[in-house]
Amino acid sequence: MVRQVRRSCRAAAGALLVTALVTTLAGPARAAGTATGPAATGQATTGAALADAAAAASTALARKVPRKTLPAGVDITGVGLAEPLRLRATTHPVEVVAVVDQVSWLGRTGADKGPKAADLGPKFTVVVLVGEIATQTYDLYPLAKGGPRVYRPAKQPDPARKDKAGWFLGRLSMSETLRTVGVPLERQLDTVSGGVGGGERVLPDDSINPAGDIDEALAELQRLLLLNVGVMLVITLGLAGIALLIRRRTR
Repeated sequence: MVRQVRRSCRAAAGALLVTALVTTLAGPARAAGTATGPAATGQATTGAALADAAAAASTALARKVPRKTLPAGVDITGVGLAEPLRLRATTHPVEVVAVVDQVSWLGRTGADKGPKAADLGPKFTVVVLVGEIATQTYDLYPLAKGGPRVYRPAKQPDPARKDKAGWFLGRLSMSETLRTVGVPLERQLDTVSGGVGGGERVLPDDSINPAGDIDEALAELQRLLLLNVGVMLVITLGLAGIALLIRRRTR
């Protein structure tokens, strides 16, 4: 019986040592997570910088796509445009790629119904051309409530296309993309490039703080480890007391 108690005491002591080591290592990790310096305390990202992300992403995409695979151009018509905005790959390759990227990912089947007409906002029709021949057409609603929307009519300029009519959620970057290529839209500071869907930002800027989240997680971990150490100490002392009591009674 005494040997079993001693073995239990040794096991508890080993667990206590491991827990103490983990706690010790957690301290430097926490300090690293909260370190400050020029890189950590750099100038805060502004809303305008986020809005410019759409143009930057479009530029990067254009550089990766070989020129021979680019559409010949796009024509854009809509609210605020007295005449069609004509963009060609030979003179505006970045802009052409950016606009086509807003519709190139659409699937074969979309929703049968879209938002109410009063919730759609201004409409801009994009026509994709091969050479000077129109092949595809789409209606874009960058300011629709609940996020940008794309409508693909069943009747396409190219008779060979058999896509069904449908509504799709647009990319969050739609408004800024159209604005940067020349469409008269107000700057949307709460949009970023990429993604499907849209809407207003739900989280405030001060809640997006990865360093703070890591620091809080490490603090919680350290508190948990300290609690474990306390429990182990209580268990160890209890086992030691039991062993001492058994030893006195067996003398």
